[in-house]
Amino acid sequence: MQVERGADSSRPEGEPLLVAEGIVKRFGGVAAVDGVSFALRRGEILGLIGPNGAGKTTLFDCLAGSQSPSEGRILMRGRPVERLPAWRRLEAGLGRTFQIPRPFPEMTVLENVLLGRQGAAGETILPNWLQPGRVRREEAESRERAMVLLDFVTLAKLANEPARVLSGGQRKLLELARVLMAEPEAILLDEPAAGVNPSLLEVIMERIRDLNARGTTFLLIEHNMDMVARLCGRVLVMASGQLLMTGTHDEVVRDRRVVDAYLGGVAA
Repeated sequence: MQVERGADSSRPEGEPLLVAEGIVKRFGGVAAVDGVSFALRRGEILGLIGPNGAGKTTLFDCLAGSQSPSEGRILMRGRPVERLPAWRRLEAGLGRTFQIPRPFPEMTVLENVLLGRQGAAGETILPNWLQPGRVRREEAESRERAMVLLDFVTLAKLANEPARVLSGGQRKLLELARVLMAEPEAILLDEPAAGVNPSLLEVIMERIRDLNARGTTFLLIEHNMDMVARLCGRVLVMASGQLLMTGTHDEVVRDRRVVDAYLGGVAA
């Protein structure tokens, strides 16, 4: 089974793909994100950790386009995207999953995945009248790709079931398949381990590794430190809206600032 790489994956690994420069997000007089800068390198799996309320999800929202930063720049392949809506950032190669997946419960699992397809001719009126053959061909190709992705995330047997029958972990896998339909180059994963049983968590981690080996870059928020240790080469630590430090898993869990802010005062 082959899952294609994201767009423009021929560029050298290790160069900056997504760059945040001085990101600030204020709500009234409170800065939920306060001057955060970092670079997500092409081909890496970068972790983002921190205590609840550290500003991690708000930072994700600013990166993905759910919110606009109050200050700062976001560059995707060197192109400023901080003022673009979320769908334009997805077109630019930046996908995102959510901590709590919200599939359309009465649609089938397959239909939910098909929603992730971008730029299909059948989405507009004229091609349905003027190019019906093209529309049918693209729809067939989309269904084939969606089934490949469902097989990849171990949900192919449930393709025709309503999404409401899925467990929490299966919904995480469904959301991953749906975002992969858009063929993103980088994916922001918001707590992929939350609410997932251990066996399905192993499946999720295996699929992230497989996708990364094929060229997909990841930035993930996660509280499961075992998952972070097993997946992430580098880790960003946020506290009180600011970037506290960057390092390997072993470096960050032994840093006194991280211990005080995040690990309850007990070094790993």
